[in-house]
Amino acid sequence: MDVMERIDQQVKNHPVVLFMKGTPQFPMCGFSSRAAEALKRCGEDFAYVNVLADPEVFENLPRYADWPTFPQLYIDGELVGGCDITLEMYQNGELEKAVKAAIARRSGAA
Repeated sequence: MDVMERIDQQVKNHPVVLFMKGTPQFPMCGFSSRAAEALKRCGEDFAYVNVLADPEVFENLPRYADWPTFPQLYIDGELVGGCDITLEMYQNGELEKAVKAAIARRSGAA
């Protein structure tokens, strides 16, 4: 399986996935840290991919959805955006609604 297929599987197999530098527990950049913290505050589990631990993903993810920077947040298989968009959505309440709705849809379909 090539790297684009692996990225696609991560995006489609998880209702919420954050491609970030480091992990939610040990973020390796400020933007990834803030995005992960906003997601944690939504009160739901989310998947993550440490792009620093997978150089192929680090190199190819920007081509996947034509988004050049990290972190990248996907909800329901769609790119939401990076740190700024994630924080803006968190502050206006949209992030928690989107995360909870995606997880509810996925668990209802299971």
